[in-house]
Amino acid sequence: MSVLSPSRCALVSVLLALLALQGCSHLRPHPVHEYVYVWAPETYLRDRVAVVSNRVAEVTNGERLQVLEHGRRFLKVKTGRNEIGWIEDHFVIDQATYDKFGQMTKDNADDPVVGTAILREDYWLRDAPGRTSDRFYLVPENAKLQLLLRASVPKPASPPHPVPLPQPAQPGARPVDDKTRPSPPPDLEDYWLVRDNAGHVGWIRGRTLDEDVPDAVAGLAEGQKILGAYVLARVDDPGANVPGNQVPEYVVAMSPWKDGLPYDFDQIRVFTWNTKKHRYETAYRERDIAGYLPVTIGRQTFDNHPEPVFSFRVASGDQPALDLQTGLVRPGSTVTESYRMEGVLVHRIGPAPPPSTLARGPRHSERGHRGKRG
Repeated sequence: MSVLSPSRCALVSVLLALLALQGCSHLRPHPVHEYVYVWAPETYLRDRVAVVSNRVAEVTNGERLQVLEHGRRFLKVKTGRNEIGWIEDHFVIDQATYDKFGQMTKDNADDPVVGTAILREDYWLRDAPGRTSDRFYLVPENAKLQLLLRASVPKPASPPHPVPLPQPAQPGARPVDDKTRPSPPPDLEDYWLVRDNAGHVGWIRGRTLDEDVPDAVAGLAEGQKILGAYVLARVDDPGANVPGNQVPEYVVAMSPWKDGLPYDFDQIRVFTWNTKKHRYETAYRERDIAGYLPVTIGRQTFDNHPEPVFSFRVASGDQPALDLQTGLVRPGSTVTESYRMEGVLVHRIGPAPPPSTLARGPRHSERGHRGKRG
């Protein structure tokens, strides 16, 4: 049996110690990196926090940055390209807010689309309805968005007007107790939960959206706001300037230009195409209803002839209301109304409609032109 020399024993001891340390490093937890995400359209990283500094990198909306150091109102970060610099902290959102947007996208992945709209100007997706909620993904102007859900929330308070000086009371006049005056209801504005073409989900202010409909149909709105336009059928017209000469005919949901309504729409119209005059005409109109999206489209067979059909929900019981806590509509009890289109004529399917739930009076149904198409 050979005996190791003292020098070899020392070498073996060192090697064993190194192996032990290496084994322990596998058990030691790796450092957890902190990340933030750029919500600004674009901005720059600076080489130092000072009045005079140099740009070291450009970062854009949605980009992830690793936080290296916290300063006062600034963060030292590293990009995915290993560029390092300082950024103002109000240009980024934290991981928790980023995760909230991701959860919204996951939770609403299977929500039905109630309409499509075009964005008038660049706008951010927000994590809740309202101008003070967190924003992240920047959606470009003219983007087409899927509408999922509407909410109405109070508008930000306007700057206070100067308070007029109290006037002396007239002789014999009774004093007015301001404490007994009811406070006026808040001004509301609509937001829509939308999905963009990348699958991101968030809230966008309704006044920045236009319904995605042809100009020929939008011109027939008569001062109403188009909430949804759905293709019922297509008509062949060689004289029409449309692809394949196939002109779509629409059922359209409309509402007043007013935010905070306790229903989605108060009017349904059907626009058919006149093949002789090459223009849209109103075939049917239902007014003074409290209707709720979506409007569903399909086909059914009547007397061995397949015909386009559409349906929607209307309030049938208590007056619909708006929940000011969530901004969502509480429609109460509703019934589904269904219609079929035979040529240019629209017929109701099923029983007569319930009385109007709108305060301004009974509902009205009107037929447009009759007879054969064109």
